[in-house]
Amino acid sequence: MDMMAMVSSLLAAKAGNTQMQVAASIMKQNADAEKSAVLTLLGGAQSSLANVGAGVGGNLDVTA
Repeated sequence: MDMMAMVSSLLAAKAGNTQMQVAASIMKQNADAEKSAVLTLLGGAQSSLANVGAGVGGNLDVTA
């Protein structure tokens, strides 16, 4: 194997590794966002309304 082919293969391997790291990071962010959405839909985020006035967020019209 000549020197340029070796350098080229090493650079390709490094680029592939970087792509895998970016993909893993994006997948984790997507999973975290999905978890947050599910918790919100299931009512897990109700503790965030602990310091608002009485009746705030109680009725929400979503027909529009």
